[in-house]
Amino acid sequence: MSLSLQSYITGSGRPVNKFFLGTIIVIVLFGLVAFFSASFGLLSRSGASFSSVIKSQLLFGLFPGLILAYFASRVHYTFWRRFALVIFIITIILNLLLLIPHIGLEHGGAVRWIQLGGATFQPSELLKIAFIIYLASWLSGIKEKIKDAKFGILPLLIILGITVAILILQRDTDNAAITVLTALSMYFVIGGKIKDVVIIIFIGIFGLGALFYMRPYLMDRVLTFFDPSRDPQNSSYQLNQSLIAVGSGQFLGRGFGQSIQKYSRLPEPVGDSIYAVIGEEFGFVGSVAVLLFFAIFALQGMRMSIRAPDSFGRLLVLGIVILITTESFINMMSILGIFPIAGLPLVFISHGGSSMLVSLGAIGIVMNVSRYLR
Repeated sequence: MSLSLQSYITGSGRPVNKFFLGTIIVIVLFGLVAFFSASFGLLSRSGASFSSVIKSQLLFGLFPGLILAYFASRVHYTFWRRFALVIFIITIILNLLLLIPHIGLEHGGAVRWIQLGGATFQPSELLKIAFIIYLASWLSGIKEKIKDAKFGILPLLIILGITVAILILQRDTDNAAITVLTALSMYFVIGGKIKDVVIIIFIGIFGLGALFYMRPYLMDRVLTFFDPSRDPQNSSYQLNQSLIAVGSGQFLGRGFGQSIQKYSRLPEPVGDSIYAVIGEEFGFVGSVAVLLFFAIFALQGMRMSIRAPDSFGRLLVLGIVILITTESFINMMSILGIFPIAGLPLVFISHGGSSMLVSLGAIGIVMNVSRYLR
């Protein structure tokens, strides 16, 4: 499809999918309520001001994210295909800057952030979306040759290997694994051979085993998953405290703002553990409601992917929806003890300006595709 620059900018077409947009709005609004409550737990132990916590989430995350989502929803999605390689290369360079001493900021033993004025930005969040855009562009361009190894699995391994290696260097194993899963889904949908998918899975298992050997904390997560009582003061502490929080919420919860665990027990109450705060304050009903809205988000996204006007749009929506859904479901499952603890956010809800900004921008791209559904 050949479009003028003006057409790219105006993003003409039907209105966006209102049901999908409404689902996002509900998740974001509920996330704000949960975040405000959970933030009091963080403030009580860190001494940070309420305004600084809110500024990080709103001024550097939600508000610019909403603006970005709006403009992305107005730009024809084929714009991203035209500049996919350039965007991907720029994000790779941005992530490699973290390897230069005194540029990246360290937190929890990992260097993943760059200081930008009064805020920090996590380049890996941008890398994941840039990877999806480029992969969608590349796969849609070679779909007729996808079963040929030299056009299919071999280039895929190179593209995927570069992205995963950058994430591993940042000690971001969880996002590396999700990136592989997203890539495999996109590759399979466009017509890739099951044998190739199995090969990549085995390579991934081998690589994960090597990481377990080099980084024992990853093995601790798995052992804790099978035996939450093995080290209650260290590796299994977060899981045990999360389960206590969720369990004490019972059916209807303690009530908004009434969480006890967030004040001293839960690590990262506004971050990785925010779903435990939701479970404690809003109970089984609130926890299931969040899960159901993400399930609706996923189903709506898959439906739009199927109805996209071309293979690029289909892969673009599929990749973004799988990435966001997988991150969120793994976060919730790890809090509930049905998946090993992972350092992934509950998208649109957990603290993190970078995640909020980039995720909302990606949603804007999906909404633009929804204007042109068959």
